[in-house]
Amino acid sequence: MRSSVPPTFRELLAQCTRSAVHLEMRDAYAVDYEAGPFADWRAGHRLDPADRATWWRPWLDLVVETADRGVVMRRARVVSEPVSEYIRYEHSSTFTNVVAGEQVRWLPRRQASALSLPGNDFWLFDGQLVQWNHFAGDGSSQGPELNDDPDTVKLCARAFDAVWELAVPHDQYKIC
Repeated sequence: MRSSVPPTFRELLAQCTRSAVHLEMRDAYAVDYEAGPFADWRAGHRLDPADRATWWRPWLDLVVETADRGVVMRRARVVSEPVSEYIRYEHSSTFTNVVAGEQVRWLPRRQASALSLPGNDFWLFDGQLVQWNHFAGDGSSQGPELNDDPDTVKLCARAFDAVWELAVPHDQYKIC
C-alpha cells in the first residue's frame, strides 16, 4: 500500500541512484530583506571560502552525502541580464554548492528564447520523477508537486538538457 504522505525532498534525494537535476528560472525568490543571509549579504558580508562551518547548512551536507553516493547533481539557472540583486547574492555564494559536489551553470535568459521550457522550476530525480516548485508572485513557495507522467518527465529532461548545453559553468559566468 502506498503512503498518502508525499516523500520529503531529502527522501526523494536519498532514493536517487544516478542523477538529480534542478532548473531555476526566477530572478528572485522570497527572502527576508531585514534579517538573515540575504540581509547580511546586502550589508557587505561575504562567505569565506576557508570557513566551511559558516556555509549554508544542512543543504550543503545533503549535497555532499548525495554526491558521495555517486549521484550527479546539476543545477541550471536561467537569469535575466543585467541580473537582479538576488541573483548577485546567489552567484556570490554558489561556490559553496560547487565545492559540496553540485555542478552549476548559468544561462542568460536572452539565450533561452528559442527553448521550450516548462512554466515552473523543477527537480528531476533519476530521469523518472519531477518535483515542480511552485512560487507566488512575491517569490514565496507555494509548495512542491510530484509528477511521474512520462511525457512530463521527457519535457523536463529535454528542457534541462537544452539549458545545460547552452549555459556557462559557474566559474566562467561573469555577472553583468
